[in-house]
Amino acid sequence: MKAAIYARVSSDKQDTDLSLNAQLKALRDYAAHKGYIVVREFVDEAESGRTASRPAFREMIALARAKKPPFEAILVWKLNRFSRSRADSITYKTLLRNKGIEVISINEPVDNSPTGRLIEGVIESIDEFYSANLGQDIKRGMRENASRGFFNGSRPPYALHKVTVLDNGRKRNRLSSKPLFSFLFRCV
Repeated sequence: MKAAIYARVSSDKQDTDLSLNAQLKALRDYAAHKGYIVVREFVDEAESGRTASRPAFREMIALARAKKPPFEAILVWKLNRFSRSRADSITYKTLLRNKGIEVISINEPVDNSPTGRLIEGVIESIDEFYSANLGQDIKRGMRENASRGFFNGSRPPYALHKVTVLDNGRKRNRLSSKPLFSFLFRCV
């Protein structure tokens, strides 16, 4: 059976188990072991699974929509690599099933039975919840960080700069204006 491989990471700093190289190696090994002929690999780096507007994902779906798709299966490391949106997952998997293309998670094997579809839906719902909950936690942490005067990243606002301070034994960057302003007043 001809298969495509799809791998994705959300950021460059993702855990090594989820790294693209680890995913691709596991997917290639699985394909070889199961006798799949890999005809194409699609890779999205630093792309969120919460949206379907990922370049490689869109290209893969476009090929799947062809009159005669070049593959009959899409291998993914886990279901959350395909999508972290339950709505997108349902939409695109339905489209793929109608074209005779199966999405196969090599680490979360589910069959095409009613029970298998239920388990797949539960896994995808948990993945979507995890992603949304993590986003809320990150925003809350960034707000707390900013309220304590710590730097969240990017460029400091105009007239401020980063100063390294100790916070509970950890080196962190706090925003400060003092040295910059004192430098400006000395120049006058």
